[in-house]
Amino acid sequence: MAAITPTPGTPGTPRRVRPGQAALHAVLLLGGLAMLFPFVWMLLTSFKGVHQMINNPLDWLPDPWRPQNYPDALGKMPFGRAYWNSLYIAVVTVALTLLTSAMAAYAFARIRFRGSGVLFVLFLATQMVPIQVTLVPLYLMLARIGLVDSHLALILPAVANPFAVFLLRQFIRAVPVELEEAARIDGAGRFRIFWSVVLPNIRPGLGALGIITFLTSWNSFLMPLVFLNTEELATLPLLLQRFSGEHGAVEYGLILAASAIAVVPTLIAFLIGQRRIINSMAASGLGGR
Repeated sequence: MAAITPTPGTPGTPRRVRPGQAALHAVLLLGGLAMLFPFVWMLLTSFKGVHQMINNPLDWLPDPWRPQNYPDALGKMPFGRAYWNSLYIAVVTVALTLLTSAMAAYAFARIRFRGSGVLFVLFLATQMVPIQVTLVPLYLMLARIGLVDSHLALILPAVANPFAVFLLRQFIRAVPVELEEAARIDGAGRFRIFWSVVLPNIRPGLGALGIITFLTSWNSFLMPLVFLNTEELATLPLLLQRFSGEHGAVEYGLILAASAIAVVPTLIAFLIGQRRIINSMAASGLGGR
């Protein structure tokens, strides 16, 4: 009886690795390790003592390990209040950004009006204007309405996000128009269609945008530096900068321990949402081909 030779691509057949793919994976692996190196170095250095960092700065492992850096860092700065400020600012910014951006994206994607294309292009063009250019006019505007040195000065400007509108518009355009027509035949109005038909079908985009917005708000430093003056209102990046200014001459271990604590929420958000972000970018057409 003749032996059956498995054809390439069938289950159980060894998959050949092309040299180009192997080289690409090797480059990506080296790039990932290079990006991971600063994070690992920060974690290890946060357990080092001052004498080791001064006398043997190139040592990779702490000798001895000094976990006391973390309680010391927490005791020398109001971490709890800064954590709460950053957390609730990020959550409110995410909620308002998702709501307003989804409504604007739906208008640009489904509602036809004169000049909508030109208006959308002009709106996207604002994404190319650096924040440093608009910082002074924005400060003067918020000062006139009494929002300087308040968290609203950080939340309201972040809600107007051209990238968020563009991203959700791409998802809404992928929703079949027939679903909306069926809902309209059943008597649903424009808002009902938006809330009950469109939003459930763009949940992947909303999830990815929420994670991106959260990370952006959590890591924001320039806006809190300009608009916040009261220590009780300080966010975590601003608190770390002030702590570094006070203790940067000697206590590097405390600074890195504080930085390691601050990076935990962003790390958790990235690990949870990395696949959702990549899939959403690919589905929206931002990932390229």
